[in-house]
Amino acid sequence: MAVARWIANNVFREPASLIGLIALTGLLLQKKSASDVVTGTVKTILGFMIIQGGSTLIGNSLGAFGPIWQEVFGMTGSAEVGGMSTNSFLGEYGGAVTLIMTFGFLVNVLLARITKFKYIYLTGHMMFWVSFVYAGIVVQVFGQGVSQMWMIISGAVLLGAYWTLQPAYLQKYVKSFTGKDNFAVGHTFSTGAWLGAILGKHFGNKENDTEDLKMPEGFGFLKDSNVVIVLVMGLMYGLGALLAGPEFVGEYSGNKNHIVFGILKGFRFGAGIAVVLHGVKLLIGEIVPAFRGISQKLVPNSKPALDVPVTYAYAPAATIIGFAASFVTMVIIMVIMGATGFYVFVPPMIGVFFHAAGAGVFGNETGGVKGAIIAGVVVGAIITFGQAIFIKYIIPDTVTEFILWGGDTDMFVFGSILKWIMSLFA
Repeated sequence: MAVARWIANNVFREPASLIGLIALTGLLLQKKSASDVVTGTVKTILGFMIIQGGSTLIGNSLGAFGPIWQEVFGMTGSAEVGGMSTNSFLGEYGGAVTLIMTFGFLVNVLLARITKFKYIYLTGHMMFWVSFVYAGIVVQVFGQGVSQMWMIISGAVLLGAYWTLQPAYLQKYVKSFTGKDNFAVGHTFSTGAWLGAILGKHFGNKENDTEDLKMPEGFGFLKDSNVVIVLVMGLMYGLGALLAGPEFVGEYSGNKNHIVFGILKGFRFGAGIAVVLHGVKLLIGEIVPAFRGISQKLVPNSKPALDVPVTYAYAPAATIIGFAASFVTMVIIMVIMGATGFYVFVPPMIGVFFHAAGAGVFGNETGGVKGAIIAGVVVGAIITFGQAIFIKYIIPDTVTEFILWGGDTDMFVFGSILKWIMSLFA
């Protein structure tokens, strides 16, 4: 158990360590030279850390985005949360959470070896999030006296199965927009992406791809996805800052003019996307060849399931369209919720972007521009209603604080189903 906890804390909760370990193992199994092993392992970790750096830049640029627009629509305030804080819950059940991750990963590897679903889930931080919420649901249903051994065993089996199957039902779309079948996507955005792809196919037009939009001669600069992302985010941020006013925005902008602050945030967001795309190129270029050793020796024909940013490079314009559609959807639902007094929604903008952007790529693949918009709407609706339902009805006494900033589409959909099933046995 001590060894399992050490592995969980130093490998699974540090995804760069997990990715590097997988690359090292794959290269050694292929009997590569010492030079190739060192180069492949280091560049794999470096690629992942570049993605992390870009993601941090995106997250930092979104820090004031939600509060500014909440102020614009008069939706200031925070949801009423009860239960245990994130730290206090981990203090009591953190050991169980880390062991669920460790043994769940082993279940994933076993299932990938003995079934036709050949996907090994490598998004370590999402493994932690899902394990954490699973523990919260178990404690909510069965009480704080629940057997942690039972929690660990059941969590390892259920989540190991989820980590095996989740990449599988998205894979046909991944193959379609990448043109290859050498990696999968492992992330809790899958419900929004899958629904977005399904609805995009029925209500969109695949021929009207977001990356092939016809631009007037004087707007040729809009063919560059980096320019589009900066302009859109700069406009959304700048407009929000203008409407919220200098007094409110000053809490975030310091001595900068509030409109200039908003525009610069748009540029930082675009810079974060550019960094992520560079890291994705480096990571895939190294992890796919390295993983051949595992797919040939340990788990035949297996594929690595990687974090959602690996999808962005295949349709950068779709990412911002998906995010914009998701944000507009959330605003509309927020206003309705506020008017009815049902719930005060707290926008988790960082999670919303990563989910809606990835879903936009999937929606675009089946339905073009309309598909990307539909996917964003789906993500916005699931996260807005999901946060309200989860905090009010699913886990009101355990990890509600975490849900305010860490909730996502798969947690809200599958977590609600899981709570209902568990309640039958409570």
